[in-house]
Amino acid sequence: MPRGYFITFEGLDGSGKTTQLRRLAAWLNASGQHVITLRQPGSTPLGDRIRAILLDSRSESTLGSIAPLAEMALMFADRAQAIAEVIAPALAAGHIVLCDRFTDSSEAYQGAGRQLGSDRILAMHAAVCDNLQPDLTLLLLPPLAAALSRARRRNQRDTAKSKSEPEGADNVAADENRFERESTEFHARIHAAYIQIAAREPHRVVPISEDAGDNSIDAIELRIRAVVAQRLKL
Repeated sequence: MPRGYFITFEGLDGSGKTTQLRRLAAWLNASGQHVITLRQPGSTPLGDRIRAILLDSRSESTLGSIAPLAEMALMFADRAQAIAEVIAPALAAGHIVLCDRFTDSSEAYQGAGRQLGSDRILAMHAAVCDNLQPDLTLLLLPPLAAALSRARRRNQRDTAKSKSEPEGADNVAADENRFERESTEFHARIHAAYIQIAAREPHRVVPISEDAGDNSIDAIELRIRAVVAQRLKL
């Protein structure tokens, strides 16, 4: 059986990548493709527990400050589990895998944002993930200020909802704004790192920037479809 196709979505929080991943998955499924979707961190039982530690701003009130190297190690523990449990079996079965974040996120957030450096991240990826590379990475790249504004508005809504729910409620919203609380300088380093990654790997990474044209969700979706259709020869 031919190997499947591995597509990742990257970008700052608030870039719209999660929405576009869902839309692409729906379009591919409607065209008869078998699609597996996942997010990082998360999408496995272990990954979901790691996600709760890494993204919830309330973690630091119970665990204390998470050291940058510990944060990096947890991200890769989640990634290794996702590869073993979801990604590798799906690719072996010939499916299309759509993943919301992968190692580019670690290079941007931990390598640049936390200033651990790209070399350390890429060495960790080679060792822990057997250097598995996406076939295509769609990098959503709105202006930095716009992405941060969207992400912080969203997380303010989620935080307000979580506070309004009774303790232990099953439908309590996640307070996933630990990274959004970082400084603008932190996010500027991430934004610059993504641009550098795209320049370094132009065949794999396709930037989807917001230009002077139509930047509606629908218009960006059509641009993404065109890239994927060309790569998959649909």
